Amino acid sequence: MNPVLARVFGEPIPSFFLFVALAYLMAAVVFVATAAAEGRNADAFVDLAIVTVIAGIAGARVAHVLFDGHLADYIHLCTAPELVNWPLDQATCTSSAWGGVWDQAASLCHPSQTDCFAWARFWNGGLTFYGGLFAATAAGIWSAKRDGLGLLYAMDLAAFAVPLGLSVGRLGCFFGGCCFGAPTASVFGIVFPPGSDACIAQLKLGLISSRHAWSLPVHPTQLYEAAFAWLIAVIVAFVVRPRQRREGESFVAFCMLYAVLRFTLERLRADERGALGVLSTSQWLSLVLVVSGLWLTKKLRSQPSS
Repeated sequence: MNPVLARVFGEPIPSFFLFVALAYLMAAVVFVATAAAEGRNADAFVDLAIVTVIAGIAGARVAHVLFDGHLADYIHLCTAPELVNWPLDQATCTSSAWGGVWDQAASLCHPSQTDCFAWARFWNGGLTFYGGLFAATAAGIWSAKRDGLGLLYAMDLAAFAVPLGLSVGRLGCFFGGCCFGAPTASVFGIVFPPGSDACIAQLKLGLISSRHAWSLPVHPTQLYEAAFAWLIAVIVAFVVRPRQRREGESFVAFCMLYAVLRFTLERLRADERGALGVLSTSQWLSLVLVVSGLWLTKKLRSQPSS
């Protein structure tokens, strides 16, 4: 874990933001370069990539704010910061880096001033992949139809460009310390340093006794997803797409494979995120993705083979 990988003019650049930016850039480059190599209008696909990237970031951030369990904190940061609790000790709370207010009676740290734009600062962390995927898909459909591009063709390119980018983006989650897994005694377990999200969560649950302790070994779910997302990209690009009989089949394969992966990984994750009943928000969305994939499969099969 290394939350800051670089500084520009003395200002810290979060690892999360660097990897997410690289992820979007990589996905866009692969998307456009493949279209150009296959004889399509590169400029039109650049426009499509820009639209989907912007929509993806916006959708991912909005989904985080609304569904990851932090909406009340964002509202209180703007209206009543004394109701927001930062999981910091007194020394860290009152340091120049945080500038918080220490509540001695409750042993809690609160922000010292209002911040009505915290919800918009996606570069500090807080992007939900499914929110970005659905928003980017909707924007991509609109843009492709507007410019007269082959919609299913573009979706098939995205089917391997998107998971390739995701495999890079999840490294940002790992270095930033978010999206961590449940405690494990397996050989794959890793520990996070004091002050990390994993430590704070385990302290709340009584699994560790001090803010200054390292976390218990946890599943590196960020690295699991990075590895399997890369594998999905390879399968779609080199196995499914060369053998598909109809355009759109690669996109369906991506939907199905990622939905199964995400549903499974959600059972290993232990970070705070939204839930509805016995399933997390992402598990419900995985089911939606499977249903959508089945519907698209039926629709595609009604079309003549290419």
